[in-house]
Amino acid sequence: MKIVLAEKVSPATLAVFKTEADWQILTHDQITNLPESLADADGLVVRSAVQVDDALLASAPKLRVIGRAGVGVDNIDADAATRRGIVVMNTPGANAVAVAELTIALMLSLGRMLPKANATMHAGKWEKKSLQGTELRGKKFGILGLGRIGLEVARRARAFGMELIGHDPFVSAAVARENAIRLVTAEELFRESDYLTLHVGFTPQTTGIINEKTIATMKKGVRIINCARGELIIEEALAEALKSGHIAGAALDVFHQEPPKNSPFFGLENVILTPHIAGSTAEAQEAVGVQIALQVREYLKLGVVQNAVNLPSLSHEEYLEVAPYIEMAGRLGTFLAQFPESGIESIELSYSGRVAEGKTELIRNSAIAGILGHSESVNRINAAAIAAERGIRIHEEKKEATNGGAGSVLKLTLHTPHSDFTASASVLHGVSARLLSLDGIDIEAPLQGALLTIHNRDVPGVIGRVGTILGDHQVNIANFALGRSDSSRRVPQGNALAVVQIDGAITDAALEELRGVDAILQVHLVNLNGGK
Repeated sequence: MKIVLAEKVSPATLAVFKTEADWQILTHDQITNLPESLADADGLVVRSAVQVDDALLASAPKLRVIGRAGVGVDNIDADAATRRGIVVMNTPGANAVAVAELTIALMLSLGRMLPKANATMHAGKWEKKSLQGTELRGKKFGILGLGRIGLEVARRARAFGMELIGHDPFVSAAVARENAIRLVTAEELFRESDYLTLHVGFTPQTTGIINEKTIATMKKGVRIINCARGELIIEEALAEALKSGHIAGAALDVFHQEPPKNSPFFGLENVILTPHIAGSTAEAQEAVGVQIALQVREYLKLGVVQNAVNLPSLSHEEYLEVAPYIEMAGRLGTFLAQFPESGIESIELSYSGRVAEGKTELIRNSAIAGILGHSESVNRINAAAIAAERGIRIHEEKKEATNGGAGSVLKLTLHTPHSDFTASASVLHGVSARLLSLDGIDIEAPLQGALLTIHNRDVPGVIGRVGTILGDHQVNIANFALGRSDSSRRVPQGNALAVVQIDGAITDAALEELRGVDAILQVHLVNLNGGK
């Protein structure tokens, strides 16, 4: 085996590979021409600097695995790797402790005004009276996102005697109880928290989740910590709240633009700014290097796949056949995930038709990844493992086609403590993902772009009101699909459903006006892959 370490790694990382006496290891300082070095390589290890694009992969005909020592894989063309049968692995969770520890450190620094205390002392001042802080004991600590990092933060915060509340629709009540976390809605989390920390991924649903509207619902004096993604916060709204004193303080490790330029936070004394260092500890960097080395070694020796971010287990022919259903399943999962308001206890998948005859593991994982898409580091390979970590049970069944229509159908059901949510979909003409039903109502609609789902009473005038409101707000309708319940369904007779595909964005004002229509029961908005 030949392994190319294209970027600098720790001695411990190199030592993992050197346990294989007959392996050739090429380190970054021995490389003069990377494409030439990859010509006969079996494995490639990178960090974030080397761009692994299709052109580079074309020079690596024997390459079987790419290991990314870190979480993000923006520098790797995973689709190109998949087409070439190359596994792409990363190391999610290896820096969870480092991020959790910085979160706690920033929270303590906010409460005790440590940056100001340090600065005044270095300036030769003794400003004891102006530095009276607050204790963490007894404060409500809100955690948005209860993945690996969120739970690590919770475990440490318990030691300070804090009351833990959390929001994550995709973590089970059992996992929350084990960590002494009281699950609440997002609205309750924002309203009740004395300290609020963010640990969710960057998705259309979480973008700008801290904004003028949500800030207005928060307690006066709340303190916010963000070590996740800068895009979670509308920076101007947070800056204004900090200036007004509605938010007492913020500690930010991530930003919209990195490094930030002309940031609204510059010069604000009640803001702690750090340069994206949450995962930058010697131990974390060592851990990600050793972890990726172990993963690459295990795959090349034993075929064991860990933390893969693409689709490694299908032949090229199998991949071509199942790929449209993998994509459809992810979109269906993302679509259905908009409805539950309480924790998901189990996910049920039912396959019928030709798709049930083949390998469905990646279809299953794609659906789960769509459902859990707001969480950090969830992908089509590790989705089932992440669901298990969160206490979510997975049930699958395969059966012959009985619908007489679409040849292959996936039915997806989310079970929560209070209700179930079910939808089915198929792929038409090998390329078009189509919704077939939602909660017992037959409806055919495209699973792409921005979709409004509108539940309403089946009375005259609703369609016209929807069209008028969207038109008044300059929202163009690309597709308008309708369905209605009947007595043979579990949905109450007299209800109807519309799935409206729209072009471009829609404002909160337009959504609120739709929700204000007397006959409309629910309105949800979901964006599927930016319309791709």
